[in-house]
Amino acid sequence: MKFSIITVVYNAEKYIGECIKSILAQTHKDIEYIIIDGNSTDGTADVIRSFGDRISIFISEKDEGLYYAMNKGISMASGDVIGILNADDLYYSDNVIELVNKEFEKRNVDAVYGNAVFVNREDLDKVVRYWQSKPMYPTFFEDGEIPHHLSLFIKKEIYEKYGSINTDYKISADYEFMLRLFKVKKISSFHLDETLTKVRLGGISNGSIRNIMRGNFEILKAWRNHGLSIPWTCLFFKRPAIKMQQFKKAKELIK
Repeated sequence: MKFSIITVVYNAEKYIGECIKSILAQTHKDIEYIIIDGNSTDGTADVIRSFGDRISIFISEKDEGLYYAMNKGISMASGDVIGILNADDLYYSDNVIELVNKEFEKRNVDAVYGNAVFVNREDLDKVVRYWQSKPMYPTFFEDGEIPHHLSLFIKKEIYEKYGSINTDYKISADYEFMLRLFKVKKISSFHLDETLTKVRLGGISNGSIRNIMRGNFEILKAWRNHGLSIPWTCLFFKRPAIKMQQFKKAKELIK
């Protein structure tokens, strides 16, 4: 199958090269790599251009933010399957896409998702959080679970059928997107119990208390907009408990 991998970037000169190399090194070669740059003011564009035509599509122009840029990339994708990888993150190994492709070829599913490790921004071998996903089940979201969006691969036809990322959400658009697909539309999926991505600590939904509160508000909004009632235990107990368990799991891996 052909994979379209999309990276959205803005002023990530320090890390974008590592991200690109992790994609170009993949053993599965039928990959279309799309980079959407929000008109960076540092040397990001120069780093990207240094890879020449190994980048399938490179757009550098001012846009309206992260999720708008993601949708731009999604609209350009010509692959059978779409994945997202942030500019400061990378795939865990060179055979990630090959592993995911095998599951798509083997199973009649709309999506494949795996696990992720959060690492120190400057020391990629220092794991600080381990995101262990689970197979989908009826109360998956009510129990505070969610796939990690960077370890999630979805067929393009699903985007065409159910829509892309809702830019009305500024922090939790990825949550709304996954709630819509898995909970509301009930797309089929397979959990690949492998670590697929290395994610540098940080991100708009994890930083300040204000962003965490706004992210939670948007999660409530997503449930209500889809006519669903979110259990209060999900938002205020189960999700935080899962996050704490992820940090604990990372410490166990280090031992």
